[in-house]
Amino acid sequence: MSVRVVVADDQELVRAGFAMILDAQPDIEVVAEAGDGAQAVAAVREHRPDVVLMDVRMPGVDGIEAARAVSGETRVLMLTTFDADEHVFAALRAGASGFLLKDVRRDDLAHAVRVVAAGESLLSPSVTRRLIARFTSPTPVEVSGRLDVLTARERETLALIARGLSNAEIAAEMVVTEHTVKTHVGNVLAKLGLRDRVQAVIAAYESGLAVPGGR
Repeated sequence: MSVRVVVADDQELVRAGFAMILDAQPDIEVVAEAGDGAQAVAAVREHRPDVVLMDVRMPGVDGIEAARAVSGETRVLMLTTFDADEHVFAALRAGASGFLLKDVRRDDLAHAVRVVAAGESLLSPSVTRRLIARFTSPTPVEVSGRLDVLTARERETLALIARGLSNAEIAAEMVVTEHTVKTHVGNVLAKLGLRDRVQAVIAAYESGLAVPGGR
């Protein structure tokens, strides 16, 4: 079954380019295009896509507001030429599952859509660096107390998620099966009330469980 995608960008050539790249994939189908946030929300409601590829800056209703409106209905992958912190955090708080810069390679774009459609989260390396750097100086907020509900293995899993490790890599690190890791990840998200791995990374740094440059 194909991954159904809505492409939203106010620049027609950019939008058409992304749509063409994705439509060329045998397992991805672009079901609609949108030129602003309001059109993107309407397209999501009409076509029920698996993923909406959303530009941050659009006229009228911008990508952040549109993401907030539809994040409970579809997975949102943000695309922008800007990587300023306020856009990254605003998008993540709005419910985005991924954040890529527009200079992404075509293969990486298709891969990102597949990853997000599968229920995972994805950040470009530059965005990940900014996310980590965000926590180099501020005092961690009161998240640490919430971690008391986690078992030792779940806390270890959360710390490894914060390092950007995949389930397979976490399994190798902890010397357990991938199935066990998936169980730990699910427990972490459920106990902390987190939507996905992106929010888990934020929680790990906010709580002080993970520190920039740490292992």
